[in-house]
Amino acid sequence: MKQRAFALRLERCVGCRNCQLACKNEHRTASRINWRQVREGEEDGRRYYVSLACNHCRNPECFRVCPEKAYWKRRDGLVLHLPRRCQGCQACVQACPYQAPRYNPETRQAEKCNFCLARLDEGLQPACVAACPTGALNMMTWESDPGEAPYSQWVAFLPDPALTLPSLQINRSGESRHYWQQVQQEEVCNFYKITADSLEIIQKRLKKKDRQGEAGRKRGAKDGECKWIF
Repeated sequence: MKQRAFALRLERCVGCRNCQLACKNEHRTASRINWRQVREGEEDGRRYYVSLACNHCRNPECFRVCPEKAYWKRRDGLVLHLPRRCQGCQACVQACPYQAPRYNPETRQAEKCNFCLARLDEGLQPACVAACPTGALNMMTWESDPGEAPYSQWVAFLPDPALTLPSLQINRSGESRHYWQQVQQEEVCNFYKITADSLEIIQKRLKKKDRQGEAGRKRGAKDGECKWIF
């Protein structure tokens, strides 16, 4: 059985939260409800950002504990919620180790990420993946049971993946924390509405912070490219 999954390139996630905002805009969730959230944590003295939503687990706790059978799992592995059956008991909210289901006090029901099912049917990527400017968040498909392999580079501050077998693969490049990526100026500079001149100004202002190991800073553009340090 195939399983759709999210893939996160750990060193590329800079905590910009574009994925979180894109998800909210796509699904028009209530003001205090975010189906996707960017979490921060430390491992071996290093701080990382991890973008999390529903992991569409292979052994989902929400599916197991719901007394109204308001969850079902598709053949492609997506775990979907059926609002018409939900009585708002919040058993799924309490059971999920990743806090993926959210209780909406306005509708008195739980709700969660559906992998942007409507966009998938149109051949598009989920909104969170499409909005990621650094290529940190992607989607993938496991053609067969991957076992424990996706969790070989798991981060220690997340719940033990053995609990639910989440469909999330975290990849580490093995490079230094300050990961270089060069992208075209149109794709990223315009995305943030920052000109090359503005980047040069930012570079000057942040030089003093270089000695403190400041991560996520941007350096000036030249030759039509923006150079980013992650």
